[in-house]
Amino acid sequence: MSLIEVKNLHTYFDTKNGLIKAVDGVSFAVDEGRTLGIVGESGSGKSQTAMSILKLFESNQKIYDGTITFDGQELSSMDEASLKKIRGNDISMIFQEPMTSLNPVFTVENQISEVLMVHQGMSKKEASKRSLEMLEAVKIPNPKRILKSYPHQLSGGMSQRVMIAMSLACNPRVLIADEPTTALDVIIQADILKLMNDLKRDLNTSILFITHDLGVISQMADDVIVMYGGKIVEAAPIKSLFKKPHHPYTKRLIAAFLKTDINTRQREEDIVLDFYSNENDDYNFSVFREGGIDPDWIEVDTNHFVAVSKTGSKS
Repeated sequence: MSLIEVKNLHTYFDTKNGLIKAVDGVSFAVDEGRTLGIVGESGSGKSQTAMSILKLFESNQKIYDGTITFDGQELSSMDEASLKKIRGNDISMIFQEPMTSLNPVFTVENQISEVLMVHQGMSKKEASKRSLEMLEAVKIPNPKRILKSYPHQLSGGMSQRVMIAMSLACNPRVLIADEPTTALDVIIQADILKLMNDLKRDLNTSILFITHDLGVISQMADDVIVMYGGKIVEAAPIKSLFKKPHHPYTKRLIAAFLKTDINTRQREEDIVLDFYSNENDDYNFSVFREGGIDPDWIEVDTNHFVAVSKTGSKS
């Protein structure tokens, strides 16, 4: 049984210009102890999909249709009081910008301890001891000093480690990581990714990892979904996706990741046509070519699905 299951999720913003369909009919599942990657460009709906799981919404945003379940509990219809018991306890989130997620007027000790006292019912002394253990777990040098530090005294990499320590303090069953390494240099990024994989292995934590970077996904994910325009256009095990991507948008993402010749003179229009022509004999992406998302969802290989138009396709 899947730990998290999302079915036909529609999350919209109600604006003066009408509804903005940030997430438009998304379905996926995350199994225990596995990592699901969500990739796509900015505005594809990947972060709003993650926010929907914990209903961390703006005032003009809500779930219009669909269900989200966690371990048999329906989160999408749960009230705020019940959700607060799950947020930070059973499901934790690492946000994209640690410097804006940490409270600047409280020490690291105060902030981690608060999570433990609220969700685990620990005393202040117990929470302080556990906070130190968590900083040691994420391999922060001189953790006793960092415990007494304020966020502005920490580097970006150190702040992100503190965020991870805070997120894992209650031993959550699910960790949602939204672009957790975007602002970090490549050396610190590699350390953070290794740390998350180690913690997943040691604690059997399920991870929902959101990024635009396929290089990061290749190191982190067991399975991956590709989002475009608020919808999923391809879903597959990570090896299958890299071995044989089918959707033109997925191919463009992988080509951008693999492209090393900065002096290439091949026009973007030619690249796009190449991607379509390779699949036109078997699959019809006519709606996508016109700026939409093809309506049919077919299995092209074991657990490998792609959005196509069945009309005009051989499959």
